[in-house]
Amino acid sequence: MAGLSTLILLLCAVKDAMPSGPQWKPTWPSYRVPVILPQSTLNLDKPQFDAEARLEVASPCGPACHKSSPLPTYEEVKNYLSYETLYANGSLTETEVGIYILSNSGDGSQGRSRTKRQIYGYDSRFSIFGKDFLLNYPFSTSVKLSTGCTGTLVAEKHVLTAAHCIHDGKSYVKGAQKLRVGFLKPKLKDGSKGANITNSAMPEKMKFQWIRVKRTHVPKGWIKGNANDIGMDYDYALLELKKPHKRKFMKIGVSPPARHLPGGRIHFSGYDNDRPGNLVYRFCDVKDETYDLLYQQCDAQPGASGSGVYVRMWKRQNHKWERKIIGIFSGHQWVDMNGTPQDFNVAVRITPLKYAQICYWIKGNYLDCREG
Repeated sequence: MAGLSTLILLLCAVKDAMPSGPQWKPTWPSYRVPVILPQSTLNLDKPQFDAEARLEVASPCGPACHKSSPLPTYEEVKNYLSYETLYANGSLTETEVGIYILSNSGDGSQGRSRTKRQIYGYDSRFSIFGKDFLLNYPFSTSVKLSTGCTGTLVAEKHVLTAAHCIHDGKSYVKGAQKLRVGFLKPKLKDGSKGANITNSAMPEKMKFQWIRVKRTHVPKGWIKGNANDIGMDYDYALLELKKPHKRKFMKIGVSPPARHLPGGRIHFSGYDNDRPGNLVYRFCDVKDETYDLLYQQCDAQPGASGSGVYVRMWKRQNHKWERKIIGIFSGHQWVDMNGTPQDFNVAVRITPLKYAQICYWIKGNYLDCREG
């Protein structure tokens, strides 16, 4: 089996070069995505659900720390991408995976924080009011988890979020077995079934409608690690709902290099806990990146963890602009940079390997997951 350095070179290969010249548009590149397939599944003991839900994760290991870490071996990567599946009845399984690089022929494929706040100078967040915004794309893809975090709709029955919203690295959190996903909807006045109540001068009252989660996937990279080292690279989870949500969702995509992002900027919306009941939108520049993480200073508060980080770029094959989720907002980092404290908010990048895994969780067929 080829070493991981060879694997990463293959994963980073882009089939179509980024366009250049006066007509340049920020364009979604096409990556050669590997295949991740289940190899074996074991039944585990039912979890205790005794961990306290944490709405933020702190880590003292910053960009330089992560960049200097040795590359994991192929076997280590397989272990990190193996995963646990938690079911609504409390049962738990562990699935080992295999990683494969397929040719294009024949398959049609191409530590601590200084303060509780995570606000940098002037608070640049925008609260989204009114159903004309909240119920329309892309804001309508943001949902609230009953554990207090945020998630994003990525398929008809699937929600992408942060792993720490479900599991603290050692145990599943209280409420994970009866996890629910909340959809913000207008709160109708008494006797006004479906009536138009948008003409009020006051922001429209909203409420959450909840759907139970059928099963949850969490990568072993999060469970085996912790927020201070390799674990933060795998702070993502996928939830499958018991029934379709019937809303437009946002597709996932492989995270391009920061220099290829439009304006070097990312966007995400979440339910920050200092603005209860409000959906809060923000955007900011990426300050640094590693293979697995994006470092930025988007203003955020606990509760926004699990938000889908997205960008809008040109989809050449479809001749249209398209938003895709390229990461999952994880949390806050306090980093000692040459003796000077530096704050970052961190998002987990969707790498080709993570794309292959999440896509397989959603579709159950690797043939539908060959292009990121």
